[in-house]
Amino acid sequence: MAAEPATPSALPDPAIAAIRQTMEQGKFADALLAAEALAARSPGIRDVEYMRAVCLRYLQRAPEALEVLTRLEEAYPGFSRLYQERGHCYVALRDAPNAIEAYQKAVNRNPALPASWSKLATLYRMTGQHDNAAIAASHVEAAGKIHPEVIAATGLFCDGDVGEAERRIRPYLLQHPQDVEGMRLLAKIALERDVVHDADILLEAVLELAPDYRAARYDYARALMRRHKYAPALAQLEQLLKDEPANRQYRTTYATAHVGTGNHERALELYRDLLVDAPRQPDLHLSVAHTLKTLGRQPEAVEAYRAAADARPDFGDAYWSLANLKTYRFTDREIAAMREQEAAPRIAREDRYHLCFALGKALEDLGQFEESWRYYERGNALKRAESDYDIAAIEQATAEQKRVCTAEFFAARRGWGCQAPDPIFIVGLPRSGSTLLEQILASHSQVEGTMELAEIATYTVDLEGPNRDASQRRYPAVLAELTREDALRYGERYLEDTRVYRSGKAYFIDKMPNNFRHLGFIHLILPNAKIIDARREPMACCFSNLKQLFAGGQEFTYSINDIARYYRTYVELMDHWDAVLPGRILRVQHESVVEDLEGNVRRLLDFCGLPFEPACLEFHKTERSIRTASSEQVRRPINREGLDQWRNFEPWLGPLKAALGPLAGA
Repeated sequence: MAAEPATPSALPDPAIAAIRQTMEQGKFADALLAAEALAARSPGIRDVEYMRAVCLRYLQRAPEALEVLTRLEEAYPGFSRLYQERGHCYVALRDAPNAIEAYQKAVNRNPALPASWSKLATLYRMTGQHDNAAIAASHVEAAGKIHPEVIAATGLFCDGDVGEAERRIRPYLLQHPQDVEGMRLLAKIALERDVVHDADILLEAVLELAPDYRAARYDYARALMRRHKYAPALAQLEQLLKDEPANRQYRTTYATAHVGTGNHERALELYRDLLVDAPRQPDLHLSVAHTLKTLGRQPEAVEAYRAAADARPDFGDAYWSLANLKTYRFTDREIAAMREQEAAPRIAREDRYHLCFALGKALEDLGQFEESWRYYERGNALKRAESDYDIAAIEQATAEQKRVCTAEFFAARRGWGCQAPDPIFIVGLPRSGSTLLEQILASHSQVEGTMELAEIATYTVDLEGPNRDASQRRYPAVLAELTREDALRYGERYLEDTRVYRSGKAYFIDKMPNNFRHLGFIHLILPNAKIIDARREPMACCFSNLKQLFAGGQEFTYSINDIARYYRTYVELMDHWDAVLPGRILRVQHESVVEDLEGNVRRLLDFCGLPFEPACLEFHKTERSIRTASSEQVRRPINREGLDQWRNFEPWLGPLKAALGPLAGA
């Protein structure tokens, strides 16, 4: 009897191919000997261990196969075929309940496993679960309508072999360009690679061909949200919920989309509705807590974060979120629990680094700075290891900005763009005091505080086009190709796309810090927008970033070398903007704001053309949604607490000083 073909190896090797061929010939004893010899030479290769388990099962050694699969799960918990193979082993042992559980785990990770669905249909019928049997049978029938090449590529994608999945699906789509399943898979690959624009286009085309394809519509809604197009995403989700109002996946994503539009009260209501049927769901408690924090309801947020940790004791994000309130102090019992979970050998990497950052903050608050630094250092190393961030690409882009965006370039384009004065951009580095400036300005009766808006970055991706090869970037050189009409169109589009975040005030704030890299583009499309550079002392700013775990992005903050080079690049580019756009940017030093609040408030308001209002001095009393890490800090009166915190860690920050060079004393 021939074996099922093993999934292709993530590490192609002639020896693996030879073992696979031996298995396909039914020579399982020979294949097992070869797999064990290869495992001895190169331990830990996923597909070798998988093939060992398959061979053991066919040799009627299912208990040994299960032991191999247990070890495989520890290393590759997302590998769907190990759960399918576990199901096959339990079938061989006539253990229906465990077989069902294993097959369910397999199809939850990878719906493109016809063998698992077929086995589930049989097992459900045997155990009298007729409704479930019908659902499984429908999946078998649906799989029968999908081309085997698409099923194979989908399986590869679900098991993390994204590159191999793409290599298989692209040639297939050249021959079958309107295969909606293949198109959807390519879109999911694009989403995985963060080429969201391509995914958007592909999924829109899928829905034109198959408007009733709900899974594709859900993917489309997610793609829109990744592009921060929350309003159209809500429309797609509402259409899905009309057909399946009880679908928890749709309902959860719908709540998250409301967060994206700033409708936090509605999001909170939706999350709490979901909790009714799943009161021990840790991720839901976390979402409730985040929303409460954003709304300024800190005591309730703390209880919700604690509920998340109670529901899953190793839930690192719950503990880090408590630490990220900046004002929360952990109990001795909580610190002991975090230490125990972080030291557990089988904890997930994501939970481990969340716990490291949380422990760093907890021990810093206790004055145990050396151990605190060790946890920050470990958390950064774990986070940096999973990133392919390249600081050299940012430095290259900076040089290109300076080459393209000259004083002559802007002089030749004077008068271009949308003349509206509405936007106020606050730029700089994270943890530079920008949230404080936002809160001050948002306390003014004419100014709307929104959030860190992604529109400008989205437009630059559009300008970049589909070619994502770092060596052939079109932006910012493509700015020279823009026409007067293009600049006007982008400026008007920005005002339209950001309207969803506004309530009718004359001015609004876009606090996306990384927009400092796009000030040339911003000036072209919105020449009357105000631009404020939030600056903080370099050592304080860089250290504050090193101890911050961001929800997403800001990958430059997880190593001393990266943050120092990024800070140097930031200063270099801001100096350039000052030279080619004199008077366009107001620089506000965080330390100066702390020392002289009123003087800096008046300076800010004068720059924005706004009359002085006392409420701006009492910014901490302003009730509004704040989503950044400094949310709780700006809800208190101004204080000097964080100015020199980095000095507690000075014995370990010599490499940072060296990497910053002359800036370290600036």
